[in-house]
Amino acid sequence: MTHDVFAGRRERLRALLRQRGLDALLVSRAPNRYYLSGFELHDPQCDESAGRLIICADGRDWLATDARYKDAAARLWDAERILIYGHDSAGELAGLLRRCGGRVGLEARAVSLDFARALRRRAGGAFTLEGADGLVEELRLIKDGAEIAALERSFALNHRLLRWLEEELRPGRSERELAWLVERFFRENGASEQAFAGIVAVGPNAALPHAIPGETRVTENCPVLVDVGCRVDDYCSDQTRTFWVGDKPHADFTRTLELVQAAQQAALDMMRPGVRMCDVYAAARAIFEKAGTAEAFTHGLGHGVGLETHEAPSLSPQREEPLKPGMVVTVEPGLYYPQWGGVRWEYTVLVEEDGVRLL
Repeated sequence: MTHDVFAGRRERLRALLRQRGLDALLVSRAPNRYYLSGFELHDPQCDESAGRLIICADGRDWLATDARYKDAAARLWDAERILIYGHDSAGELAGLLRRCGGRVGLEARAVSLDFARALRRRAGGAFTLEGADGLVEELRLIKDGAEIAALERSFALNHRLLRWLEEELRPGRSERELAWLVERFFRENGASEQAFAGIVAVGPNAALPHAIPGETRVTENCPVLVDVGCRVDDYCSDQTRTFWVGDKPHADFTRTLELVQAAQQAALDMMRPGVRMCDVYAAARAIFEKAGTAEAFTHGLGHGVGLETHEAPSLSPQREEPLKPGMVVTVEPGLYYPQWGGVRWEYTVLVEEDGVRLL
């Protein structure tokens, strides 16, 4: 991504700030920080920040970080508008925010209660803080051309991996061994990292939607659920396939796979701009309800993919918003049975003007 791309995103965010009557937004979520600046896609850990952005309605933006990132920040940002804070980050940020206006938005779900209280205490009445979650995510909903190209590269590698892995699913191999083969393949073929901890689930473990690979081994004639993704050029992929190892799939597996794929196709057939997300979910669920298996469908139908593997939008019964061109979302119905396992089948699609395109 170029400097102009990040600058253009900040300008679009400024328009949203003006609509809300906000003078500034304190950006604390790592993917939002990166989306707007190109600075540090990841925080070191959940309770440690690599830095924050202050996006101002008047265009006088700031990048705030600590001394560990001073040189990295200077490569991306005007040095005169970088704040290097010390141990009292809340106090120093509050001092800077006093210069940015009277109404400051906060990504409240991304900061601790202690941090928010410290900011308010140090504001000294110079500004007020108000929750402003979702403003950057609103921009991230619609992928631009560069994002789509990066996603296409990421998914191309994921498809290569799944084709290769099918030949590696041999009796005797453990879930943990197969998960390592997945990670190594991604890293050796151009990915910077896995998009998330991969899932390889054998037999009854496939009934756990977020199974953790362990020592269970593939046997002759058993299901293996594989849910994996990689990060290429900062953008994630996410695909699930459920394989049968052997030449004698049992009837429960075959029927379940047919139902899951039929539910997915019903959803794909109706996906186009203007269709409500909850209606897409309902189309898939209707297949299961007709077959009497809906109780085994225990999660939403899909989620957005981009800088994060789980981001907006969401294909769930609660979401009444319409699909729009440029959205990227998974379609992943699944049915789960503790007695023998389960089946999930996942595509990720780009919403286009006349429907959707598989990534």
